[in-house]
Amino acid sequence: MADKLNFSLVSPARELFSGEVDHVIAPGAEGEFGVLVNHAPFMTTLKNGIVRVLDGGNTTMRLFVRGGFADVTPAGLTILAEEAVNLDSVSVESVQKDMNALRLEILEESEHSKKEVLEEEYAYLESLKSALTH
Repeated sequence: MADKLNFSLVSPARELFSGEVDHVIAPGAEGEFGVLVNHAPFMTTLKNGIVRVLDGGNTTMRLFVRGGFADVTPAGLTILAEEAVNLDSVSVESVQKDMNALRLEILEESEHSKKEVLEEEYAYLESLKSALTH
């Protein structure tokens, strides 16, 4: 049996995945990167995007992360995401509904700092919707 990579993905809300996999591809701030077992250690920040978990040549899971950090050590890969969602657990329709509601909040908000926070959330939802459609 081939060696496997120990991988865990954790958000402040919960641990989304922990197990052994063949390969993980993640959206690093400097570009997408892949990690296999026995990878050289490094740490990097993540941008919003899809973390793909592969076993063999097949993608077995797609998780959308909202920023965070990836830490590769001799023990494996740990991703600490600011927010993460399994793409199998959300629909384009539900994200669009959230976007529509948020757009109304943005239009009604008069305080600049609150409006910026709402616009950041809207941008996140746009990128999540894009990930669901591609």
